[in-house]
Amino acid sequence: MSEAKEEKKNLHPRNKHRSRYDFAALVKAEPALRDFIHLNPYGDESVDFADPRAVKTLNGALLKHFYGISHWDIPEGYLCPPVPGRADYIHYLADLIAESNGGVVPTGRSIKVLDIGVGANCIYPIVGHQEYGWTFVGSDVDRTAVKAAQNIVAANPPLQAAVQIRLQENKGQIFKGIIKAGERFNLTMCNPPFHASAEEAAAGSGRKLRNLGKQSKVLNFGGQQVELWCEGGEQAFVRKMVFESAEMEKGKTWYTSLVSKSSSLPGIYNALEKAKATSVRSIEMAQGQKISRFVAWNFGI
Repeated sequence: MSEAKEEKKNLHPRNKHRSRYDFAALVKAEPALRDFIHLNPYGDESVDFADPRAVKTLNGALLKHFYGISHWDIPEGYLCPPVPGRADYIHYLADLIAESNGGVVPTGRSIKVLDIGVGANCIYPIVGHQEYGWTFVGSDVDRTAVKAAQNIVAANPPLQAAVQIRLQENKGQIFKGIIKAGERFNLTMCNPPFHASAEEAAAGSGRKLRNLGKQSKVLNFGGQQVELWCEGGEQAFVRKMVFESAEMEKGKTWYTSLVSKSSSLPGIYNALEKAKATSVRSIEMAQGQKISRFVAWNFGI
């Protein structure tokens, strides 16, 4: 139990999820969550994190309770990410752009963010807009994911004028075909598919389930192929992002991407040097036992 408490303390200071889950409040927001709550070996209320239905219902409750999202749904089999960790990326990005604003996090609609691979869940635009008032464009190559994210936006009035979802027609492109002529973003963000093959993704999912004490082959967090793996893994994806960002019109944009594996960093740094990025940052985020990070770069801020 003490380990669970300590895990939350590693989240960003502004992250609303640093405290343990208040299941009474969450059930009040989403009554369906009650059916998934049980007592864990410590005698505390919890849910089965290996059960995809429980994880999805918990996410819906968190989004209702903390972010005022009345309707949130994703198609079966699509990525259902943990909200606390996703919120951390948003808060650390806020700190990044605060550095050039006198240490004050800029809020409001004038801050434009591009989420590459927004997914069916639309988590980053939800958290970013509801926490800081930023406007978002979310892109994805998956038509079903785009439709699901559009449905989330359409069903929640706070998001309707603040979030656009765009289909990337060309799977070989990242920024091209999404960023319109004359369009400027303060930030771009991405949670790339970090596995290099379907086999590697399956092995990673198996490890997660074993850590949860489960032998089931059902993914508690789901995920389609484009969400979980791509040829060359995250290093190849982020390197492509680097070189494509260098071809965009120069402006005051921080390009960023999560990087799951520290072994991916040397290849990414090499690409940034070749692309002549003027500023490069690697920012660590500790979430329990896991250390994650994102790399940020620009061309002239």
